[in-house]
Amino acid sequence: MSATVSTRVADMLTAHGQGHLLGCLHLADQAYADGVSKLDLALLASLFRGENLAPAPDLSALEPPPVAPAGNDPAARAAGEAALRAGSIAIVLVAGGQGSRLGSDLPKGCFPVGPVTAATLYQIHAEKVAALGRRHGRAPVLLIMTSGATDEPTRAFFAEHRHFGLDPADVWFFRQGEMPALDRQTGRVLLEAPGKLFTAPDGHGGCLAALSRQGWLDRLSERGVGHLFYFQVDNPLVHIGDPVFIGRHLLAGSRATSKVIFRRDASEKLGVFASSRGRCHIVEYSDLPPAMGAAKAADGSLLYGAGNPAIHLFSVPFLSRAAAGDSLMPYHAAIKKVPFWTGETGQVKPAAENAIKFEKFMFDILPHAEPWLLVATPRDDEFAPLKNAEGADSPAEVRAALSRLAARWLAEAGVPVPADSHGNPMAPIEISPLAALEPADIDPARVRGADWSKPVFIGPDGNWKESP
Repeated sequence: MSATVSTRVADMLTAHGQGHLLGCLHLADQAYADGVSKLDLALLASLFRGENLAPAPDLSALEPPPVAPAGNDPAARAAGEAALRAGSIAIVLVAGGQGSRLGSDLPKGCFPVGPVTAATLYQIHAEKVAALGRRHGRAPVLLIMTSGATDEPTRAFFAEHRHFGLDPADVWFFRQGEMPALDRQTGRVLLEAPGKLFTAPDGHGGCLAALSRQGWLDRLSERGVGHLFYFQVDNPLVHIGDPVFIGRHLLAGSRATSKVIFRRDASEKLGVFASSRGRCHIVEYSDLPPAMGAAKAADGSLLYGAGNPAIHLFSVPFLSRAAAGDSLMPYHAAIKKVPFWTGETGQVKPAAENAIKFEKFMFDILPHAEPWLLVATPRDDEFAPLKNAEGADSPAEVRAALSRLAARWLAEAGVPVPADSHGNPMAPIEISPLAALEPADIDPARVRGADWSKPVFIGPDGNWKESP
């Protein structure tokens, strides 16, 4: 039986220039018709006209932002640990992406990056949360934002691995929204296949809308959670639930606190923090003019060198207010090459960029946070994103970064490990998050005697063993 839409919906589609979506109803099921009926046609039309899009940053008002230095702060640590013990911190893991660029159809979180054990990104992140629970008496709630492509396989992966030791009741999955792609010339909604809209995830900023729309913010508030620690799945070095970072946020009364890494050079493709009229902003590297991006401070460092590793801590009441004011997070448009289907020509593979996709960015709420705080963190300690199959940000580089971090932790714990001039140990080293969340957790007596010329794994019990 052919799918159907109401006469009202059909009239609206025609009035908005989307009547072509009616042409394949006879090829589709009712789910397609329901999806078509739910399209926000007025919004799509306004976005195509360039309305309701994020404005270009006002570069004339930018200033370098104040950044608190990295380092331990006993008072902040005590405040952060108290918050973790009280259960007032939850963790948000943004995991909507697939491993397409890595040659995998699975969620990126399923990709193995452990330098010795091939532990996946999901395992590393989940075990850090489990370790926080062991240390502070209760594990923070872990919220995992998936997409249409990653939701089912992510849930199945966690179930298969028994949620990596976490209580399933404390692992909350939620899906980000989807946005249709529009033809660049006509504004018509593209079809991926007969009876199937071409949609794409609505960006990491979709996290806030999904948290609010699906009731998760209310559930967190009812549970006594006051702050969300936010990060992205592709970075296994993140110090999840860092008590010093949490404590600085709390002691400052901050609504939004972000970690900062400093850019290697002016050519690095990394968004930068800036201050504008006393408010915190992130400027995408593509929006920063070359002269401004290369400008130097008096000490020779980059004037706009405060890079964004996408590690944030947000007040839940602030997020609730931001979600209520939908205009605080506008859409961004991106011109992309999108294969599509038409009833006249069938499947089309365009030779050039033919479509507009729309996304929201989480950092667009930062200018509305008052007060706010930026805290520096060493790049080598917390930033090694997995993005490409080879070269920069590749699995090989991520595994090497994890191994170098393990060697530094061991040295700081009093167990020097032979390494080259770049800090690379002789053979891969991996430390289970269940064994250590920071160097002070390592028991030197348990790891002395290891043969560092061979791959070594320090397991959950804190003891070392050679790679099988």
